[in-house]
Amino acid sequence: MNRVAVSCEAAVNNRVSDPMIPVMRPWLGAEEAAAVAEVLASGWVAQGPKVAAFERAIADTVGAGYGVATSSCTGALHLALVALDISHGDEVVVPSLSFIATANVVRYVGASPVFADVDEQNQNLCARTIEAVLTPRTKAVIVVHQGGTPADLDTIRELCDPRGIAVIEDAACALGATYKGKPIGSHSALVAFSFHPRKVITTGEGGMLVTSTESYARRIYRLRDHGVNINAAERHANPEPVLEQFPETGFNYRMSDIQAVIGLVQLRRLARIVANRRELARRYQSAFADIPGVRTATDPHYALSNYQSFWIVLDNAFPLSRNDMLRKLMQGGISARRGFMAAHLEPAYRDQAHDDLSVTEHLTRQSIILPLYHELTEADQDKVIELVRESARSS
Repeated sequence: MNRVAVSCEAAVNNRVSDPMIPVMRPWLGAEEAAAVAEVLASGWVAQGPKVAAFERAIADTVGAGYGVATSSCTGALHLALVALDISHGDEVVVPSLSFIATANVVRYVGASPVFADVDEQNQNLCARTIEAVLTPRTKAVIVVHQGGTPADLDTIRELCDPRGIAVIEDAACALGATYKGKPIGSHSALVAFSFHPRKVITTGEGGMLVTSTESYARRIYRLRDHGVNINAAERHANPEPVLEQFPETGFNYRMSDIQAVIGLVQLRRLARIVANRRELARRYQSAFADIPGVRTATDPHYALSNYQSFWIVLDNAFPLSRNDMLRKLMQGGISARRGFMAAHLEPAYRDQAHDDLSVTEHLTRQSIILPLYHELTEADQDKVIELVRESARSS
């Protein structure tokens, strides 16, 4: 191992001790450090052969024809809308109950995001809530698999397909989850993943759009690299001088080989990570099953979650408010987070009209995301469990 790898490994293995149990921690180690050192030594650190290998590996993992690596999932979603030629005058249905990027990308292309409510049990859009906000201007729906729990894609497609409405999956949190026995990523024409450090695998920052439609793939490859007609690797491999062209306006959404090689190492651990997260989720579910006023994340009957986030919803029977529970967790050395945000309550969207979003508002105000990550020990999880159970006994 060279000096760079040794230094990287030392940085990974000698983390400053955190007195708090974090809500999430990426699983990184010596393998990633060695892989990065190899890329640094190669001299090719921008988008290159490792990015191409990572794209192929993700596409194969989820059962898609093509993967297009991007600098973020937000960039991937933006490119999906551009590939569908969605623009001014069009409407795109999105959940308000999602990170604000889901709505923002619709504005990036000049279209209007239309907020739909979600199903209370799995916190996802469903055919019923989507149908309530459809108009003749609706061109697409962005379906978020919230916290890694898949939405019911078949019923949504049954609603949208006959109307010519495109379905884009915001699968930022859902790599490794399955819908009706098949991996998320294999069901729709355009599916976006995230590799942010809070996701099940990480590249630091980064995303990927997967598709099995060749025309989408070819266009999106160009769009993420300023619209150029030939990428750098192809240009360098050509024995003749190549004068690139730019057929349309594109974007700078490239991923680097440094990021991609980390992703390749992480991807080899995906099955192990998901299995462990599901086991930790079962421990939470069992521990909270008998507490009045606490409802937990669970698998819907049609899917298996990767439990990228584990949430609980506190109802009226629970003696503490959500914010008081968050405060008590923090005082007990446990880092938790409010539940998923509601974009329509943020200043950027407060002037936008919307239909009834009462379920969304209840969930964002009453839910908590608890610690869950691959290296969470049972002893630390038991501290979280005991503090919630203790709080349920308070008056």
